[in-house]
Amino acid sequence: MSLVKRSMAEFIGTFWLVLGGCGSAVLAAAFPEVGIGLLGVSLAFGLTVLTMAFAIGHISGCHLNPAVTVGLTVAGRFKGADVPAYVIAQVLGATLAAVLLGIIASGAAGYDGGLASNGFAAHSPGGYGMSAALITEVVMTLMFLFVILGATDSRAPAGFAPIAIGLCLTLIHLISIPVTNTSVNPARSTGPALLEGGIALQQLWLFWVAPLIGAALAGVVYKVFEKD
Repeated sequence: MSLVKRSMAEFIGTFWLVLGGCGSAVLAAAFPEVGIGLLGVSLAFGLTVLTMAFAIGHISGCHLNPAVTVGLTVAGRFKGADVPAYVIAQVLGATLAAVLLGIIASGAAGYDGGLASNGFAAHSPGGYGMSAALITEVVMTLMFLFVILGATDSRAPAGFAPIAIGLCLTLIHLISIPVTNTSVNPARSTGPALLEGGIALQQLWLFWVAPLIGAALAGVVYKVFEKD
């Protein structure tokens, strides 16, 4: 499969992740009586990955996340030369989803312009500081990549990787939404931040640095388990 086609699949997949995940938080917030809450938003993010893993996993590998792309590269599962194309496609897909989500959400009375961006301190849902946010994002991304690498290992049971990965992302959101609104994905953070601006954009650096560190560490750690 050509790099162009694989990148297009990543664009579509990341678009779906942000539209489905962030959309569940933003649009449901306009109707509090629906009450999907923390569990609903967490499931929405997990389901976007689960559905896209079956839809495009055989095309692009279904990374949907620059951190996943970097982690797989460090682990020797992905070609380094293809990383820029994947990351650009992921960020563009996330940004388009944020634009569309903003257009849809603006149709509700009282919409305040929020797009479920990530943050810490004053921008953290639970008021958690920068250190807590940094540690959380590094550890959550490390564990996410560890599950991805294990579930897609040739020695793992075939056909179950999308389920394990989707449920892992759901669990990660259940743990970390109160801390940072959960990123573990620089593209997912970038789309909403670019549209929201302000503090979301000022704090965006952490949601690139921490996930990339966590992903790279996972790539290094998992190599230990690939040796005889």
